[in-house]
Amino acid sequence: MSTASPLPVSAPIRILIADDHPVVLEGLVAILQTQPDFDVIAQATGGEELIHKYKAHQPDLILLDLEMPDLDGVATLKRLQAIDPAVRAIAFTAFDTDERIVEAVKAGVQGYLLKGVPRKELFDAIRVVHRGGSLLQPVVASKLMRQMQKPSALSPNPLTEREQEVLLFLAQGLQNREIAERLTVTERTVKFHVSAILGKMEAGNRTEAVAIAVQRGWVERG
Repeated sequence: MSTASPLPVSAPIRILIADDHPVVLEGLVAILQTQPDFDVIAQATGGEELIHKYKAHQPDLILLDLEMPDLDGVATLKRLQAIDPAVRAIAFTAFDTDERIVEAVKAGVQGYLLKGVPRKELFDAIRVVHRGGSLLQPVVASKLMRQMQKPSALSPNPLTEREQEVLLFLAQGLQNREIAERLTVTERTVKFHVSAILGKMEAGNRTEAVAIAVQRGWVERG
């Protein structure tokens, strides 16, 4: 009599949290550890410490405040990009100024959430970004769009029909594998289209490309 093999268990998402307020830091750890697929492996209270902890632990994702001593979140992320271009980060901050949001997106954050967001939105953002997607709170997206208003926004859409399809899926936060399944193409083909989209839109990352597309009216984002 054969015995069914147990289903494989996915490894938890290994998270590094950076915030210079001890109470906030402790609260975040407690909240995230309620999720069975999250594992907070390290904490940092400043930019330099965050870089050191990142090198030592190689987390899957960073949840960082933008205002920290010795090195702020944007400067820290730029340093980390030089160490590991594949670093994934979500800005989790109380600062919602247009300029700060633009700086963070250009620095490479894949998500931007304001402190006070419901737990479920925080959990969802971590999972979306870990899968390769991007996520901006609606209020953050609107501020980013306003800041990015420029004459070039009136230019015609340079994307091909297939690139436009891929862009729509990016706006939904889907990762390359999921987009490939929807379009019935290979993941390599999707990567090619994403690269072409970033180049044509002069965007530094997927999050920025989606924000530009929303501002230009090429896609709608709820």
